[in-house]
Amino acid sequence: MKKKILATILAASMVMGLAACGGSAGSGSAGAAAPAESTAADAGDTAEAATGEFNPDKDPSSTTIEEIREKLGEEVPVKAGYNLAAIEKSISNEFWRTLQEGYEKAAENVNAVVEINIEVDATTDEGDETGQQTMVENAVNQGVSAIMASPISDANLTTAVENAQDANIPVINVNDGLIAIADYYCGPNAYQNGLLAAEWVSNKLGDEGQVGIVVGMAKAFAARERTAGFKDWIADNNSGLEVVAEQNADWDRQKAKELAATWIIQYPDMKAIFCNNDDMALGVVEAVDEAEADILVVGVDGIGEAYDSIRAGKLDATVDSFPYYMAQVATEVTLRALAGQDVPHVTATPQALIDSENVDKDAAEIIGWTDTKYVAE
Repeated sequence: MKKKILATILAASMVMGLAACGGSAGSGSAGAAAPAESTAADAGDTAEAATGEFNPDKDPSSTTIEEIREKLGEEVPVKAGYNLAAIEKSISNEFWRTLQEGYEKAAENVNAVVEINIEVDATTDEGDETGQQTMVENAVNQGVSAIMASPISDANLTTAVENAQDANIPVINVNDGLIAIADYYCGPNAYQNGLLAAEWVSNKLGDEGQVGIVVGMAKAFAARERTAGFKDWIADNNSGLEVVAEQNADWDRQKAKELAATWIIQYPDMKAIFCNNDDMALGVVEAVDEAEADILVVGVDGIGEAYDSIRAGKLDATVDSFPYYMAQVATEVTLRALAGQDVPHVTATPQALIDSENVDKDAAEIIGWTDTKYVAE
């Protein structure tokens, strides 16, 4: 019997959660209180002992924001004057623009009670590892209260994060490349992205047919996990789906389009293509349309253009990680930590598979979202 995956999930409620290695957390120049020492390092040590290395998608400490609110209270105490730095990838990608909008919404919610600042910075392109490292170093030099970082790769921010921690500035790893030494992790279960996509494709194809996987960047944790989840679902369910092609397109739409065009010729029986993000999926859709091929295309991220493409009958599905709400969760976790609350090391953020059946349903309704309640400390 096939293992069924809920089409809509709160990632941390799954057995496989999100995690990263714990480190010391403290206050920045804005007078932030040091987060409680508590479970962060212990949870990370447990995961490392169990797996031999950190894997954010398999850590048992993963907790949803709803569970955090139930444990610590709905209200989040905040001191005025905090200065938070949010470091992203390129905002040429709609996902990161939406994450930025989420940070802006979080700042708006907090500033209705006390005044703080959230400064968002992003690279000019998805591969500018050095530029992103410089942004984190600048934030450290400015003495920010905390840093929320979404690294390009698993290693490009390591030195900068170490410098932040030496300066008693807590670092929250948000969503993408894995910062093994980060104090906290917030993001969706990337492995689950792949599981959801594979199950959906299986259901649509009657669990048989040739499929391809367009991978993001090999250095990116999310790309590896999404690919692994897709392939593992096939193997674990003895599925009749057959992965006949798998290749990187580096998160690039044009590269993905060219790759898909080649596959359509090489594999005339290919029935579906899973892409590690929506930008690449939309490129694949262009190739499929131009070839007039009958191939399902599934992406990840849930960007607005992907929704529009689904409505237009082009893209077939996306696994939405709801970056707008992800940023708000990350901000809430950060401010709880700065208030000295015993927040878990890992907070998993919502995700859901979106297709023509639910593309017009309100996102907040899909994930059961309620805004954070901030109060002056």
